[in-house]
Amino acid sequence: MQEVRQVIREDLGKEIHDLFMSFDDTPLGAASLAQVHKAVLHDGRTVAVKVQHPKVQAQSSKDILLMEVLVLAVKQLFPDFEFMWLVDEAKKNLPLELDFLNEGRNAEKVAQMLKHFDFLKVPQIYWELSTKRVLLMEFVDGGQVNDRDYMERNKIDVNEISRHLGKMYSEMIFVNGFVHCDPHPGNVLVRKHPGTGKAEIILLDHGLYQVLTEEFRLDYCHLWQSLIWTDMKRVEEYSQRLGAGDLYPLFACMLTARSWDSVNRGISQAPVTATEDAEIRNNAANYLPQISQLLNHVPRQMLLIFKTNDLLRGIEAALGTRASASSFLNMSRCCIRALAEHKKKNTCSFFRRTQISFGEAFSLWQISLHELMLRVKGLKLPSWAMALLCWLFPAPH
Repeated sequence: MQEVRQVIREDLGKEIHDLFMSFDDTPLGAASLAQVHKAVLHDGRTVAVKVQHPKVQAQSSKDILLMEVLVLAVKQLFPDFEFMWLVDEAKKNLPLELDFLNEGRNAEKVAQMLKHFDFLKVPQIYWELSTKRVLLMEFVDGGQVNDRDYMERNKIDVNEISRHLGKMYSEMIFVNGFVHCDPHPGNVLVRKHPGTGKAEIILLDHGLYQVLTEEFRLDYCHLWQSLIWTDMKRVEEYSQRLGAGDLYPLFACMLTARSWDSVNRGISQAPVTATEDAEIRNNAANYLPQISQLLNHVPRQMLLIFKTNDLLRGIEAALGTRASASSFLNMSRCCIRALAEHKKKNTCSFFRRTQISFGEAFSLWQISLHELMLRVKGLKLPSWAMALLCWLFPAPH
């Protein structure tokens, strides 16, 4: 607490008792860069106060230098160990994470960007009491997103939360190209909205975002469309455009966390099994040199996308909702919208824009029909009825 008081005094020019009516000494959470305390302002507002550890700024440059020396030393011993990208990423991202004003701006940007999602809550930033090392925000309570017991106690549907999380991240990645890259369970909370009673996702810690270039975002859209609809020729094409080269099968497996057999059969056709999971885990160690090579060659934007994908997959695994066909179809909807928007932006012809809009609407309608078909299959209709429906409404391409 002595260090917390010191940082607040240095950055805000006042003592804690002058700024707050009450301030909890025990932090709500503590991490390597900062810790968060609950407090109440003199006007009665309950706030979360994020305070940076005082020695982090000075220590971070030494840490990065030490990391660089160690990585170079290991590379001399093991030439296949290609992890210099790790140092480059740390050099780029750590200064951004240490600037809490940047985190506040990211929070406001994503809140505005996703305001059409009524299930998303991003805590409001209080700028008058925020600095590079102190961030004041609205206090919002909830359970961690991987806590099934909390959701069951509060009658929150885990499948609904998983769908919401998928929609939110698909929108960030495919449509906006502005991606929250640290969705571990401590940063993603859930609650029942106190007013409406609807399930709500609370997104915290906005220090680390990846901004995707338009070229990368559109190639990534095409790649996921190809993976979802099992167009293997285009999977190869767009994997190579994203730097995978001849390692495109490994690249597809890393992105989807599925075996190459499952990728070839269609990742939306069958959920992941325990056998497949075990196969992936057992084989991963055998491919470490190739994985290292791949990570060294893909665009730097892809590295944080890999991290984000893995964190989201961990949440889905904890909730037992991993790799549902519904989540892939929601991704496909976002890809269609993003690609159509890009085409419309690059044409001056009213007729061509109208044509693109009709094509977009038709593709979205096909996906909705396909989703309906998947639900109908679960009803176990007589085989002749299923055959008729499949003939009337074939899967979209």
